Amino acid sequence: MGATLRALRALVLLCGFHLLSLLLLAALAGVDVAVVTWVHGAAGIKIVAVSVLLAIPIVRGMFMLRTPKGEGPPGIEVTEADEPRLWALVRELAAATGTRAPDRIVLTADVNAAVSEDARLLGLRPGPRRLYLGVPLLTGLTEAQLRGVLAHEYGHYTGGDTRLSALVVRGRVQIARVIEHFHEKAAGKVAAERGRQEKAAAKRVAKGRKAKEVDTAGAGVMYRMMASVYTLYGNLYLRASLSTARAQEYAADRAAARIAGRDAIASALREIPALSASHDFYLDSYATLGLPVRLLPPRGEFFGGFARLLAAREEELAALRTELPTAPVSPYDSHPPIAERVRRLEALPADGRAAEAGGPALALLTDAEKTLTALEDAVLSEEILDHPRATAWHELLDAAMTQGMSTAHTPLHRALAEYTGQPATLAALLDVVDDGKLWRLAERLPLSDEAAAAKGRAFREFVRPRLRSSLRTMVLAEFSARSLVSWEFSWSHAAVARLTGPGPHSTPHSTPDGGAEAALDAAVNAALADHPDTAPLRALLFPAATPPV
Repeated sequence: MGATLRALRALVLLCGFHLLSLLLLAALAGVDVAVVTWVHGAAGIKIVAVSVLLAIPIVRGMFMLRTPKGEGPPGIEVTEADEPRLWALVRELAAATGTRAPDRIVLTADVNAAVSEDARLLGLRPGPRRLYLGVPLLTGLTEAQLRGVLAHEYGHYTGGDTRLSALVVRGRVQIARVIEHFHEKAAGKVAAERGRQEKAAAKRVAKGRKAKEVDTAGAGVMYRMMASVYTLYGNLYLRASLSTARAQEYAADRAAARIAGRDAIASALREIPALSASHDFYLDSYATLGLPVRLLPPRGEFFGGFARLLAAREEELAALRTELPTAPVSPYDSHPPIAERVRRLEALPADGRAAEAGGPALALLTDAEKTLTALEDAVLSEEILDHPRATAWHELLDAAMTQGMSTAHTPLHRALAEYTGQPATLAALLDVVDDGKLWRLAERLPLSDEAAAAKGRAFREFVRPRLRSSLRTMVLAEFSARSLVSWEFSWSHAAVARLTGPGPHSTPHSTPDGGAEAALDAAVNAALADHPDTAPLRALLFPAATPPV
């Protein structure tokens, strides 16, 4: 479907909304005429008043004069003087695509690239263009892949997609606005009716009579009926407009393959889901690790550490690239499935451009470290930026894990407190084990149906892994409280606890060869054996003082 037909379709859908509104207004007016003609007195006045109230949200929605301007993601705007190489690539691809280059480039903190255009007269006249380009995307893509992504975005320009978006968005906003107005009116009616009934119930109770149950099912029913009519049309509008949006994505992919090469855009589409998942993991597990203790990574590392994570986990990324997302397809999806887009691209004839521009896209920036630092100031809130900075990642980890250990509250903590009626401490748990009551305590843990039905050894095997994890956490929390544990930071795997000690004569767990961790695991296993023995664990926790030689 060409741009002209898509524009016509969008216009017809928008006109359909106004036609529906006019028909409903005509129906309400017809009801009023009939009421004035045939119904007299208070009943007629009430019906006319209701129809007027129903007409107000319709009229308000129809006469929305301006389409709300969507705000792009926060970021830093870069000029051609700031980033000459990036701008040169942007202009080169615009010329190759046969379209006008964007007027502004905004670097964002998202794994995404997007274009927009402030078109005028419902998209009939072009307007200023913006390119939003995520720095994490630059971090993970090669220059060739970035060329493919940019060529895809320019495909939206050449197809007129960005200009038509104003028309499509206007219809969505107007329909949503009318539905919202009706729901607000219905909610107000329900609240008023509830208040009236509760007041009446209070009077009945004051008189010693039984209060009636509050029932607001009939309140606001006319408003809800009107909202349902617009909801039905809104669903039709969304399905039609989003099916067009999916077709636009396929067309933009084909344009990118012509301009940047089939392999560049196909490999970029394989890379982006892997980068997105990795970036979410990075933010959760690394960048925001210190927020509970009000501590930030070193300056420039909040986003800058992402590159280190990608380098350290290349094998995991390779697996993610081959396993494309397979989420269920919905008629309300704005984009086709990535797997289907890649399949269509890789089915195109080879164009011999696989080896072009293989360097990292981040190298296009004049000073990547400076950009990553500036991005923190542009994206993070003032409250977050006021947090102090760690001098290194391992310091951030130690502070976060120390705080986490001090507030650890596992299912075993809850079960122990319920069982003993006392605070859940490690000493109390060891006493329960020594009393032979560990497995009775374990019955209070959250259990699967299969585990709850098991008896004897089968039950113990079911619950032992959960007990082991919780007990190990309690032991590490005890060590942390005594400053006898440190944490090994790694980009390639989860943090590892390293047990230390205050001195060579006071503890057996300061060995540098990993023997301390092995001793801890052995002690935990002994405490959870079929015939438990807490002595090894007590020896680790409360070592006997040995006089110096």
